[in-house]
Amino acid sequence: MTGSITDLVTRARNGDQRAWDGLVERYAPLVWSVCHRYQLSRADAEDVHQAVWLQLVSRLDKIRDPDALPGWLATTTRRECVRALRVARGPHAADSVPDAETIPDQRAATAEQELLVALARLRPCCQRLIGKLIEDPPLSYAQISASLGIPVGSIGPLRGRCLDRLRGDPAIAALINADGAGVSDPPSARGRASAGYGSEDGSWLR
Repeated sequence: MTGSITDLVTRARNGDQRAWDGLVERYAPLVWSVCHRYQLSRADAEDVHQAVWLQLVSRLDKIRDPDALPGWLATTTRRECVRALRVARGPHAADSVPDAETIPDQRAATAEQELLVALARLRPCCQRLIGKLIEDPPLSYAQISASLGIPVGSIGPLRGRCLDRLRGDPAIAALINADGAGVSDPPSARGRASAGYGSEDGSWLR
């Protein structure tokens, strides 16, 4: 669903179900990508996903800056992932699980956080494609094609356009200018490229 973040938040706050569905569709890949980085089980990731959206429902009326929503979602998901890991690992997990309070907020975002927020600003089709490309275990292009309803031969060109848009995001552009380097491959994508993943049309980044 198209529309600005402010428009979607305002309409969802007023009970517009389509606007709420639009928010979930736009930012679900962001939530899933954070869960993926914490290597949660599928069941724990689904629990975290549900908890994050329930928290957002309860806070819709309190959102002052809708543009900050991606950062809030990323931070909230991180905290829920930490909670899930501690529950899964039991009372001796304190030394192996990061403290939720050390997770940076949007103003003190790390490069990873900036990347996640930039991903959330991509068009939904790009979010869905990138989400499929970093799934674990990896999906074949045939599986991605069947899931997204796009031809196998279109996946590579679409991926390239999506990554070009990602590089053009102001936050990523600022990181590139600051570091003097391009956007690096997502860690999972690098690993898969070395294993031959994506051989249908080349590496993750050309």
